[in-house]
Amino acid sequence: MTGTIDFTNGKTTGQVLRFFFPLLMTNLLQQLYNFADTAIVGKGLGDDLLAAVGNMSSLCFLIIGFSMGLSNGFSILIAHSFGEKDMPKLRRTLASAITLAAIITAVLTLFSTVFLRTILELLNTSPDIIEESLSYGYIIFGGLCATILYNMSSGILRSLGDSKTPLKAIIISSVLNIGMNSLFIFVMDFGVRGAAAATIISQLASGAICLNKLRRLEFLRLGKEDFRSDKAMYGRLMRNGVPMALMNSITAIGCMVVQYFVNGLGVAFTSAYSACSKYLNMFMQPAATAGITMSAYTSQNYGAKRFDRIRDGLRVCISIALVSYVLLGSVMIFFPKQLAGLLLNGDEQIGYAAQFLPMCGRMIFAVDLLFVVRNGVQGMGFPFIPMLSGIAEMLLRTGAIMLLIDSFGFRATAAAEITAWTGALIINAAAFIVVFSRERKKYESRNKDKAYIGAGGKAGMTFSPR
Repeated sequence: MTGTIDFTNGKTTGQVLRFFFPLLMTNLLQQLYNFADTAIVGKGLGDDLLAAVGNMSSLCFLIIGFSMGLSNGFSILIAHSFGEKDMPKLRRTLASAITLAAIITAVLTLFSTVFLRTILELLNTSPDIIEESLSYGYIIFGGLCATILYNMSSGILRSLGDSKTPLKAIIISSVLNIGMNSLFIFVMDFGVRGAAAATIISQLASGAICLNKLRRLEFLRLGKEDFRSDKAMYGRLMRNGVPMALMNSITAIGCMVVQYFVNGLGVAFTSAYSACSKYLNMFMQPAATAGITMSAYTSQNYGAKRFDRIRDGLRVCISIALVSYVLLGSVMIFFPKQLAGLLLNGDEQIGYAAQFLPMCGRMIFAVDLLFVVRNGVQGMGFPFIPMLSGIAEMLLRTGAIMLLIDSFGFRATAAAEITAWTGALIINAAAFIVVFSRERKKYESRNKDKAYIGAGGKAGMTFSPR
Protein backbone atom coordinates (compact mmCIF):
# COMPACT_ATOMS: atom_id res chain seq x y z
CA MET A 1 0.00 0.00 0.00
CA THR A 2 2.81 2.39 -0.92
CA GLY A 3 1.97 6.05 -0.39
CA THR A 4 -1.21 5.44 1.63
CA ILE A 5 -1.73 6.07 5.35
CA ASP A 6 -3.67 3.77 7.67
CA PHE A 7 -5.27 6.31 10.02
CA THR A 8 -6.61 3.58 12.30
CA ASN A 9 -3.20 3.03 13.93
CA GLY A 10 -0.35 5.28 15.08
CA LYS A 11 -0.05 8.71 16.66
CA THR A 12 -2.90 11.02 15.69
CA THR A 13 -1.03 14.34 15.56
CA GLY A 14 1.83 12.96 13.48
CA GLN A 15 -0.50 11.23 11.02
CA VAL A 16 -2.77 14.26 10.65
CA LEU A 17 0.15 16.60 9.99
CA ARG A 18 1.82 14.13 7.63
CA PHE A 19 -1.39 14.08 5.57
CA PHE A 20 -2.26 17.76 6.07
CA PHE A 21 0.85 19.51 4.79
CA PRO A 22 1.09 17.90 1.33
CA LEU A 23 -2.65 18.42 0.96
CA LEU A 24 -2.32 22.06 2.05
CA MET A 25 0.38 22.61 -0.55
CA THR A 26 -1.91 21.00 -3.14
CA ASN A 27 -4.81 23.30 -2.28
CA LEU A 28 -2.62 26.39 -2.09
CA LEU A 29 -1.14 25.62 -5.49
CA GLN A 30 -4.66 25.22 -6.88
CA GLN A 31 -5.52 28.61 -5.46
CA LEU A 32 -2.24 29.99 -6.77
CA TYR A 33 -3.05 29.10 -10.31
CA ASN A 34 -6.61 30.38 -9.85
CA PHE A 35 -5.03 33.55 -8.47
CA ALA A 36 -2.64 33.62 -11.43
CA ASP A 37 -5.60 33.26 -13.80
CA THR A 38 -7.24 36.24 -12.15
CA ALA A 39 -4.09 38.35 -12.13
CA ILE A 40 -3.26 37.57 -15.76
CA VAL A 41 -6.83 38.27 -16.92
CA GLY A 42 -7.15 41.38 -14.74
CA LYS A 43 -3.78 42.89 -15.61
CA GLY A 44 -3.61 41.58 -19.18
CA LEU A 45 -7.20 42.05 -20.33
CA GLY A 46 -8.61 44.64 -17.91
CA ASP A 47 -11.18 44.82 -15.12
CA ASP A 48 -14.17 44.30 -17.44
CA LEU A 49 -12.93 40.94 -18.71
CA LEU A 50 -11.98 40.04 -15.16
CA ALA A 51 -15.63 40.70 -14.32
CA ALA A 52 -16.69 38.38 -17.17
CA VAL A 53 -14.57 35.55 -15.74
CA GLY A 54 -15.49 36.33 -12.13
CA ASN A 55 -19.16 36.39 -13.07
CA MET A 56 -18.84 32.67 -13.81
CA SER A 57 -17.47 31.75 -10.38
CA SER A 58 -20.78 31.06 -8.63
CA LEU A 59 -22.11 29.11 -11.62
CA CYS A 60 -18.89 27.07 -11.77
CA PHE A 61 -19.33 26.33 -8.07
CA LEU A 62 -22.89 25.17 -8.77
CA ILE A 63 -21.92 22.65 -11.44
CA ILE A 64 -18.38 21.70 -10.44
CA GLY A 65 -19.28 21.80 -6.75
CA PHE A 66 -22.05 19.29 -7.42
CA SER A 67 -19.57 16.91 -9.03
CA MET A 68 -17.07 17.45 -6.20
CA GLY A 69 -19.74 16.64 -3.63
CA LEU A 70 -20.52 13.37 -5.39
CA SER A 71 -16.82 12.50 -5.58
CA ASN A 72 -16.33 13.25 -1.89
CA GLY A 73 -19.38 11.21 -0.94
CA PHE A 74 -18.16 8.24 -2.97
CA SER A 75 -14.66 8.56 -1.46
CA ILE A 76 -16.00 8.39 2.09
CA LEU A 77 -17.49 4.95 1.46
CA ILE A 78 -14.20 3.84 -0.10
CA ALA A 79 -12.43 5.05 3.06
CA HIS A 80 -14.89 3.12 5.25
CA SER A 81 -13.99 -0.09 3.38
CA PHE A 82 -10.29 0.73 3.65
CA GLY A 83 -10.66 1.26 7.40
CA GLU A 84 -12.51 -2.07 7.70
CA LYS A 85 -9.66 -3.72 5.72
CA ASP A 86 -12.30 -5.22 3.38
CA MET A 87 -10.48 -5.01 0.02
CA PRO A 88 -13.04 -6.91 -2.13
CA LYS A 89 -15.73 -4.52 -0.90
CA LEU A 90 -13.40 -1.57 -1.55
CA ARG A 91 -12.91 -2.67 -5.18
CA ARG A 92 -16.66 -3.15 -5.73
CA THR A 93 -17.30 0.30 -4.29
CA LEU A 94 -14.64 1.86 -6.52
CA ALA A 95 -15.94 0.17 -9.69
CA SER A 96 -19.51 1.28 -8.96
CA ALA A 97 -18.30 4.83 -8.26
CA ILE A 98 -16.50 4.95 -11.63
CA THR A 99 -19.65 3.81 -13.45
CA LEU A 100 -21.83 6.43 -11.74
CA ALA A 101 -19.25 9.18 -12.27
CA ALA A 102 -19.17 8.55 -16.03
CA ILE A 103 -22.96 8.83 -16.30
CA ILE A 104 -23.15 11.94 -14.12
CA THR A 105 -20.35 13.65 -16.07
CA ALA A 106 -22.27 13.27 -19.33
CA VAL A 107 -25.47 14.66 -17.77
CA LEU A 108 -23.77 17.66 -16.14
CA THR A 109 -21.85 18.55 -19.30
CA LEU A 110 -25.03 18.53 -21.38
CA PHE A 111 -27.03 20.53 -18.82
CA SER A 112 -24.40 23.21 -18.20
CA THR A 113 -23.64 23.91 -21.86
CA VAL A 114 -27.25 23.92 -23.07
CA PHE A 115 -28.57 26.26 -20.35
CA LEU A 116 -25.53 28.50 -19.87
CA ARG A 117 -26.91 31.61 -21.59
CA THR A 118 -30.26 31.30 -19.85
CA ILE A 119 -28.62 31.06 -16.43
CA LEU A 120 -26.33 34.04 -17.08
CA GLU A 121 -29.33 36.13 -18.10
CA LEU A 122 -31.17 35.10 -14.94
CA LEU A 123 -28.11 36.24 -12.97
CA ASN A 124 -28.63 39.76 -14.30
CA THR A 125 -25.29 39.63 -16.14
CA SER A 126 -24.38 42.94 -17.77
CA PRO A 127 -24.73 42.96 -21.59
CA ASP A 128 -21.19 44.37 -21.67
CA ILE A 129 -19.69 41.12 -20.41
CA ILE A 130 -22.19 38.35 -21.18
CA GLU A 131 -20.59 37.23 -24.47
CA GLU A 132 -17.17 36.93 -22.84
CA SER A 133 -18.70 35.02 -19.91
CA LEU A 134 -20.28 32.63 -22.41
CA SER A 135 -16.98 32.12 -24.24
CA TYR A 136 -15.28 31.25 -20.97
CA GLY A 137 -18.13 29.06 -19.70
CA TYR A 138 -18.57 26.91 -22.79
CA ILE A 139 -14.94 25.80 -22.61
CA ILE A 140 -14.99 25.23 -18.83
CA PHE A 141 -18.17 23.16 -18.90
CA GLY A 142 -17.34 21.47 -22.19
CA GLY A 143 -14.20 20.15 -20.48
CA LEU A 144 -16.00 19.07 -17.33
CA CYS A 145 -14.76 15.49 -17.80
CA ALA A 146 -11.20 16.68 -17.08
CA THR A 147 -12.30 18.43 -13.90
CA ILE A 148 -14.25 15.42 -12.64
CA LEU A 149 -11.38 13.07 -13.51
CA TYR A 150 -9.08 15.03 -11.21
CA ASN A 151 -11.65 15.50 -8.43
CA MET A 152 -12.60 11.82 -8.45
CA SER A 153 -9.10 10.35 -8.63
CA SER A 154 -7.58 12.75 -6.10
CA GLY A 155 -10.53 12.21 -3.74
CA ILE A 156 -10.02 8.46 -3.83
CA LEU A 157 -6.30 8.87 -3.14
CA ARG A 158 -7.05 11.12 -0.16
CA SER A 159 -9.54 8.58 1.21
CA LEU A 160 -6.67 6.07 1.21
CA GLY A 161 -4.42 8.49 3.07
CA ASP A 162 -2.36 9.58 0.03
CA SER A 163 -2.01 13.36 -0.10
CA LYS A 164 1.39 13.38 -1.82
CA THR A 165 0.33 12.23 -5.29
CA PRO A 166 -2.27 15.03 -5.66
CA LEU A 167 0.49 17.45 -4.63
CA LYS A 168 2.77 16.19 -7.40
CA ALA A 169 -0.10 16.45 -9.87
CA ILE A 170 -0.90 20.02 -8.90
CA ILE A 171 2.74 21.15 -9.03
CA ILE A 172 2.93 20.01 -12.64
CA SER A 173 -0.50 21.35 -13.61
CA SER A 174 0.12 24.72 -11.90
CA VAL A 175 3.29 25.32 -13.89
CA LEU A 176 1.45 24.19 -17.02
CA ASN A 177 -1.53 26.43 -16.26
CA ILE A 178 0.44 29.60 -15.61
CA GLY A 179 2.64 29.02 -18.66
CA MET A 180 -0.30 28.37 -20.99
CA ASN A 181 -2.25 31.28 -19.54
CA SER A 182 0.58 33.66 -20.36
CA LEU A 183 1.02 32.13 -23.82
CA PHE A 184 -2.68 32.11 -24.74
CA ILE A 185 -3.44 35.62 -23.43
CA PHE A 186 -0.29 37.69 -23.97
CA VAL A 187 1.20 35.99 -27.04
CA MET A 188 -1.68 34.37 -28.92
CA ASP A 189 -4.34 36.91 -27.85
CA PHE A 190 -7.03 34.29 -27.14
CA GLY A 191 -8.63 36.44 -24.43
CA VAL A 192 -10.81 34.75 -21.81
CA ARG A 193 -11.01 31.64 -23.98
CA GLY A 194 -7.28 31.19 -23.44
CA ALA A 195 -7.70 31.29 -19.66
CA ALA A 196 -10.46 28.65 -19.84
CA ALA A 197 -8.47 26.38 -22.16
CA ALA A 198 -5.39 26.59 -19.91
CA THR A 199 -7.51 25.54 -16.93
CA ILE A 200 -8.98 22.48 -18.68
CA ILE A 201 -5.65 21.28 -20.11
CA SER A 202 -3.91 21.58 -16.73
CA GLN A 203 -6.75 19.73 -14.96
CA LEU A 204 -6.55 16.94 -17.52
CA ALA A 205 -2.82 16.59 -16.79
CA SER A 206 -3.34 16.48 -13.01
CA GLY A 207 -6.16 13.96 -13.34
CA ALA A 208 -3.99 11.69 -15.50
CA ILE A 209 -1.21 11.72 -12.88
CA CYS A 210 -3.61 10.75 -10.05
CA LEU A 211 -5.26 8.08 -12.19
CA ASN A 212 -1.87 6.58 -13.01
CA LYS A 213 -1.08 6.26 -9.28
CA LEU A 214 -4.39 4.50 -8.63
CA ARG A 215 -3.68 2.02 -11.41
CA ARG A 216 -0.37 1.10 -9.76
CA LEU A 217 -1.93 0.16 -6.40
CA GLU A 218 -2.15 -3.63 -6.35
CA PHE A 219 -5.06 -3.82 -3.93
CA LEU A 220 -7.11 -1.59 -6.26
CA ARG A 221 -6.67 -3.72 -9.39
CA LEU A 222 -10.20 -4.01 -10.76
CA GLY A 223 -11.55 -7.04 -12.61
CA LYS A 224 -14.68 -7.60 -14.67
CA GLU A 225 -16.47 -9.04 -11.65
CA ASP A 226 -16.01 -5.72 -9.79
CA PHE A 227 -17.99 -3.89 -12.50
CA ARG A 228 -21.00 -6.16 -12.31
CA SER A 229 -24.15 -4.12 -11.79
CA ASP A 230 -24.78 -3.81 -8.05
CA LYS A 231 -27.97 -1.86 -7.39
CA ALA A 232 -27.46 -1.96 -3.64
CA MET A 233 -23.96 -0.47 -4.00
CA TYR A 234 -25.21 2.18 -6.44
CA GLY A 235 -27.87 3.07 -3.90
CA ARG A 236 -25.35 3.40 -1.05
CA LEU A 237 -23.08 5.59 -3.16
CA MET A 238 -25.90 7.86 -4.28
CA ARG A 239 -27.34 8.13 -0.77
CA ASN A 240 -23.96 9.34 0.45
CA GLY A 241 -22.92 11.36 -2.61
CA VAL A 242 -26.10 13.18 -3.62
CA PRO A 243 -26.68 14.98 -0.29
CA MET A 244 -23.05 16.20 -0.33
CA ALA A 245 -23.44 17.28 -3.96
CA LEU A 246 -26.69 19.08 -3.19
CA MET A 247 -25.08 20.79 -0.21
CA ASN A 248 -22.45 22.31 -2.51
CA SER A 249 -25.02 23.26 -5.14
CA ILE A 250 -27.43 24.76 -2.61
CA THR A 251 -24.58 26.83 -1.20
CA ALA A 252 -23.71 27.88 -4.75
CA ILE A 253 -27.28 29.03 -5.36
CA GLY A 254 -26.94 31.36 -2.38
CA CYS A 255 -23.71 32.70 -3.88
CA MET A 256 -25.48 33.15 -7.23
CA VAL A 257 -28.14 35.25 -5.54
CA VAL A 258 -25.40 37.45 -4.07
CA GLN A 259 -23.81 37.59 -7.55
CA TYR A 260 -27.17 38.73 -8.95
CA PHE A 261 -27.36 41.68 -6.58
CA VAL A 262 -23.70 42.56 -7.11
CA ASN A 263 -24.16 42.52 -10.89
CA GLY A 264 -27.08 44.90 -10.45
CA LEU A 265 -24.77 47.44 -8.81
CA GLY A 266 -22.48 47.65 -11.87
CA VAL A 267 -19.37 46.15 -13.45
CA ALA A 268 -17.02 47.82 -10.91
CA PHE A 269 -18.78 45.95 -8.09
CA THR A 270 -18.61 42.70 -10.06
CA SER A 271 -14.84 43.12 -10.48
CA ALA A 272 -14.35 43.88 -6.78
CA TYR A 273 -16.49 40.91 -5.74
CA SER A 274 -14.52 38.62 -8.04
CA ALA A 275 -11.23 39.70 -6.45
CA CYS A 276 -12.63 39.34 -2.91
CA SER A 277 -13.93 35.85 -3.69
CA LYS A 278 -10.45 34.82 -4.85
CA TYR A 279 -8.94 35.99 -1.56
CA LEU A 280 -11.62 34.30 0.53
CA ASN A 281 -11.01 31.03 -1.28
CA MET A 282 -7.26 31.37 -0.76
CA PHE A 283 -7.38 32.33 2.91
CA MET A 284 -9.85 29.55 3.70
CA GLN A 285 -7.50 26.91 2.33
CA PRO A 286 -5.65 25.87 5.54
CA ALA A 287 -8.94 25.35 7.37
CA ALA A 288 -10.57 23.74 4.32
CA THR A 289 -7.57 21.40 4.16
CA ALA A 290 -8.00 20.61 7.85
CA GLY A 291 -11.60 19.75 6.99
CA ILE A 292 -10.59 17.38 4.19
CA THR A 293 -8.06 15.83 6.56
CA MET A 294 -10.80 15.42 9.15
CA SER A 295 -12.98 13.70 6.57
CA ALA A 296 -10.30 11.17 5.55
CA TYR A 297 -9.24 10.55 9.16
CA THR A 298 -12.82 10.20 10.41
CA SER A 299 -13.91 7.98 7.50
CA GLN A 300 -11.21 5.37 8.03
CA ASN A 301 -11.63 5.34 11.81
CA TYR A 302 -15.41 5.20 11.55
CA GLY A 303 -15.00 2.10 9.37
CA ALA A 304 -12.73 0.63 12.05
CA LYS A 305 -15.05 1.92 14.85
CA ARG A 306 -12.19 3.80 16.53
CA PHE A 307 -14.21 6.62 18.08
CA ASP A 308 -11.40 7.59 20.43
CA ARG A 309 -9.24 8.40 17.40
CA ILE A 310 -12.02 10.41 15.75
CA ARG A 311 -12.15 12.62 18.86
CA ASP A 312 -8.37 13.05 18.83
CA GLY A 313 -8.42 13.94 15.14
CA LEU A 314 -11.09 16.58 15.80
CA ARG A 315 -8.89 18.30 18.38
CA VAL A 316 -5.88 18.46 16.05
CA CYS A 317 -7.90 19.73 13.07
CA ILE A 318 -9.65 22.42 15.13
CA SER A 319 -6.24 23.60 16.37
CA ILE A 320 -5.06 23.94 12.75
CA ALA A 321 -8.20 25.92 11.85
CA LEU A 322 -7.73 28.35 14.76
CA VAL A 323 -4.07 28.98 13.92
CA SER A 324 -5.16 29.68 10.33
CA TYR A 325 -7.73 32.20 11.56
CA VAL A 326 -5.22 34.14 13.65
CA LEU A 327 -2.64 34.37 10.86
CA LEU A 328 -4.75 34.89 7.75
CA GLY A 329 -7.62 36.78 9.32
CA SER A 330 -5.08 39.35 10.49
CA VAL A 331 -3.80 39.84 6.94
CA MET A 332 -7.34 40.53 5.69
CA ILE A 333 -7.95 43.00 8.52
CA PHE A 334 -4.71 45.00 8.31
CA PHE A 335 -3.80 44.90 4.60
CA PRO A 336 -7.04 45.06 2.57
CA LYS A 337 -5.98 47.75 0.08
CA GLN A 338 -2.65 46.09 -0.60
CA LEU A 339 -4.42 42.79 -1.28
CA ALA A 340 -7.01 44.41 -3.54
CA GLY A 341 -4.33 46.27 -5.50
CA LEU A 342 -2.68 43.00 -6.53
CA LEU A 343 -5.72 42.00 -8.58
CA LEU A 344 -7.51 45.25 -9.41
CA ASN A 345 -6.54 48.41 -11.27
CA GLY A 346 -9.24 50.99 -10.55
CA ASP A 347 -9.37 53.00 -7.32
CA GLU A 348 -13.14 52.50 -7.15
CA GLN A 349 -12.85 48.71 -7.32
CA ILE A 350 -10.01 48.66 -4.79
CA GLY A 351 -12.09 50.78 -2.42
CA TYR A 352 -15.00 48.35 -2.54
CA ALA A 353 -12.74 45.36 -1.93
CA ALA A 354 -11.14 47.17 1.03
CA GLN A 355 -14.59 47.32 2.66
CA PHE A 356 -15.24 43.61 2.22
CA LEU A 357 -11.95 42.03 3.31
CA PRO A 358 -11.63 43.36 6.92
CA MET A 359 -15.24 42.45 7.74
CA CYS A 360 -14.77 38.86 6.62
CA GLY A 361 -11.28 38.68 8.17
CA ARG A 362 -12.68 39.30 11.64
CA MET A 363 -15.24 36.49 11.33
CA ILE A 364 -13.50 33.96 9.10
CA PHE A 365 -12.99 31.71 12.15
CA ALA A 366 -16.67 30.70 11.74
CA VAL A 367 -16.14 29.15 8.31
CA ASP A 368 -12.74 27.76 9.40
CA LEU A 369 -14.38 25.76 12.20
CA LEU A 370 -17.32 24.91 9.94
CA PHE A 371 -15.02 23.05 7.53
CA VAL A 372 -13.77 20.79 10.31
CA VAL A 373 -17.03 19.84 12.04
CA ARG A 374 -19.00 19.48 8.80
CA ASN A 375 -16.42 17.12 7.33
CA GLY A 376 -16.44 15.17 10.57
CA VAL A 377 -20.20 14.57 10.26
CA GLN A 378 -19.84 13.61 6.61
CA GLY A 379 -16.91 11.32 7.38
CA MET A 380 -19.09 9.29 9.72
CA GLY A 381 -21.46 8.70 6.79
CA PHE A 382 -24.19 11.22 7.69
CA PRO A 383 -24.42 13.66 4.76
CA PHE A 384 -28.05 14.72 5.21
CA ILE A 385 -27.43 17.01 8.16
CA PRO A 386 -24.73 19.01 6.32
CA MET A 387 -27.12 19.17 3.35
CA LEU A 388 -29.81 20.67 5.57
CA SER A 389 -27.24 23.11 6.92
CA GLY A 390 -26.48 24.02 3.30
CA ILE A 391 -30.14 24.98 2.86
CA ALA A 392 -29.96 27.09 6.01
CA GLU A 393 -26.72 28.65 4.75
CA MET A 394 -28.38 29.54 1.43
CA LEU A 395 -31.41 31.07 3.15
CA LEU A 396 -29.24 33.10 5.52
CA ARG A 397 -26.97 34.33 2.73
CA THR A 398 -29.81 35.31 0.41
CA GLY A 399 -31.89 36.82 3.21
CA ALA A 400 -28.99 38.96 4.42
CA ILE A 401 -28.12 40.30 0.96
CA MET A 402 -31.73 41.16 0.15
CA LEU A 403 -32.27 42.94 3.46
CA LEU A 404 -28.97 44.83 3.59
CA ILE A 405 -27.97 45.64 -0.01
CA ASP A 406 -29.92 48.92 -0.19
CA SER A 407 -28.61 50.21 3.14
CA PHE A 408 -25.04 48.90 3.18
CA GLY A 409 -24.15 48.62 -0.50
CA PHE A 410 -21.15 46.42 -1.21
CA ARG A 411 -20.56 45.75 2.51
CA ALA A 412 -23.78 43.72 2.46
CA THR A 413 -21.94 41.00 0.53
CA ALA A 414 -19.53 40.53 3.45
CA ALA A 415 -22.41 40.58 5.95
CA ALA A 416 -24.18 37.87 3.93
CA GLU A 417 -21.10 35.64 4.04
CA ILE A 418 -20.64 36.07 7.79
CA THR A 419 -24.31 35.36 8.52
CA ALA A 420 -24.25 32.17 6.43
CA TRP A 421 -21.01 30.90 8.00
CA THR A 422 -22.23 31.43 11.54
CA GLY A 423 -25.57 29.71 11.04
CA ALA A 424 -24.03 26.70 9.31
CA LEU A 425 -21.37 26.36 12.02
CA ILE A 426 -23.96 26.19 14.80
CA ILE A 427 -25.95 23.49 12.99
CA ASN A 428 -22.96 21.31 12.12
CA ALA A 429 -21.27 21.62 15.52
CA ALA A 430 -24.47 20.46 17.20
CA ALA A 431 -24.82 17.66 14.64
CA PHE A 432 -21.28 16.41 15.22
CA ILE A 433 -21.82 16.20 18.99
CA VAL A 434 -25.12 14.33 18.61
CA VAL A 435 -23.99 11.92 15.86
CA PHE A 436 -20.64 11.12 17.48
CA SER A 437 -22.20 10.43 20.88
CA ARG A 438 -25.01 8.31 19.45
CA GLU A 439 -22.78 6.21 17.16
CA ARG A 440 -20.22 5.58 19.90
CA LYS A 441 -22.94 4.47 22.35
CA LYS A 442 -24.49 2.16 19.73
CA TYR A 443 -21.13 0.53 19.06
CA GLU A 444 -20.32 0.14 22.77
CA SER A 445 -23.78 -1.34 23.39
CA ARG A 446 -23.33 -3.92 20.61
CA ASN A 447 -19.93 -4.86 21.99
CA LYS A 448 -21.38 -5.38 25.47
CA ASP A 449 -24.08 -7.63 24.03
CA LYS A 450 -21.48 -9.68 22.12
CA ALA A 451 -19.31 -9.98 25.20
CA TYR A 452 -22.29 -11.12 27.26
CA ILE A 453 -23.25 -13.74 24.67
CA GLY A 454 -19.65 -14.92 24.52
CA ALA A 455 -19.70 -15.38 28.28
CA GLY A 456 -22.70 -17.72 27.99
CA GLY A 457 -25.53 -15.25 28.44
CA LYS A 458 -28.22 -14.11 26.06
CA ALA A 459 -28.33 -10.53 24.77
CA GLY A 460 -31.10 -8.42 26.15
CA MET A 461 -32.00 -10.98 28.90
CA THR A 462 -31.53 -10.50 32.64
CA PHE A 463 -31.36 -13.22 35.30
CA SER A 464 -32.48 -13.19 38.90
CA PRO A 465 -31.41 -15.67 41.56
CA ARG A 466 -33.83 -18.44 42.38
